[in-house]
Amino acid sequence: MLIKINPEIEQALQKKLPVVALESTIISHGMPYPQNVEMAMECERIIRSEGAIPATIAVINGILTIGLTKAEIEILAKEGHSVHKTSRRDLPYVVQTKRNGALTVSGTMIAASLAGIRFFATGGIGGVHRGAEVTMDISADLEELAMTDVMVVCAGAKAILDLEKTLEYLETKGVPVLGYQTKKLPAFYTRESDYNVDFQMDTPGEIAEFYSVKHQLGLKGGVLVCNPIPESHSIEKAWMDKVINEALDDMIKLGIKGKDTTPYLLGRIVEKTKGVSLEANIALVYNNCRLAAQIALAYAQRS
Repeated sequence: MLIKINPEIEQALQKKLPVVALESTIISHGMPYPQNVEMAMECERIIRSEGAIPATIAVINGILTIGLTKAEIEILAKEGHSVHKTSRRDLPYVVQTKRNGALTVSGTMIAASLAGIRFFATGGIGGVHRGAEVTMDISADLEELAMTDVMVVCAGAKAILDLEKTLEYLETKGVPVLGYQTKKLPAFYTRESDYNVDFQMDTPGEIAEFYSVKHQLGLKGGVLVCNPIPESHSIEKAWMDKVINEALDDMIKLGIKGKDTTPYLLGRIVEKTKGVSLEANIALVYNNCRLAAQIALAYAQRS
């Protein structure tokens, strides 16, 4: 058995009830213990409170598991960075070697699609890294959005990235970028960046209708919904830019590259902001879970 679907989720999908996928890299690599467990459980609670069913996804002992138990979430949370960070490239290896794997955005999209889950809430997507014209460091998340039919609700691309190039890449791949009640691309920790989304949508119902029309037209690939961080937790842009640039300088001096860059930078930013960025990260994830559940419910009601 390569894939295991939680019975509650399997029944919900059969009945065409709203289900929202949740990634697991944010548990193992995105936050320290025990905040990561508290965050994961609260995400599930919020989704249920909005009338949808949560499905946290990871590889557990080599089995792609759709809908983790609390005990399985605890395992990922405590093992932290020793859990294999798993994207499309890594999935066969992690399953073959019967490891525990925390799924990235791209990995979660694949798993959700295999299970028939159309909606996915996360913090921020990966994208084109700063200096990618030299390093060619571009997240697999972008290519997955071009290929896999899952709607990803996020707070924009992570602010450590080159946002302009990330949007250009998505445009080239034909991925629609929707702004929830905004024309500006959110920048993760802050509500706005200097760049525009493709289309502003003001209600979950509008977004659900957009997704339905896309399916009726037979267009492949995903949709990116960008939901600004709540104003109460938005961080002042100039200060955040300074912190990010300092963290990037530290990373370059240490020679950190590849898939280790994002966990390092997010951790370093937490240190430099004395935990303020972690609080913001948690708040935006909850916000995205709520919106994803509302969209999934609106879509189910259209079916």
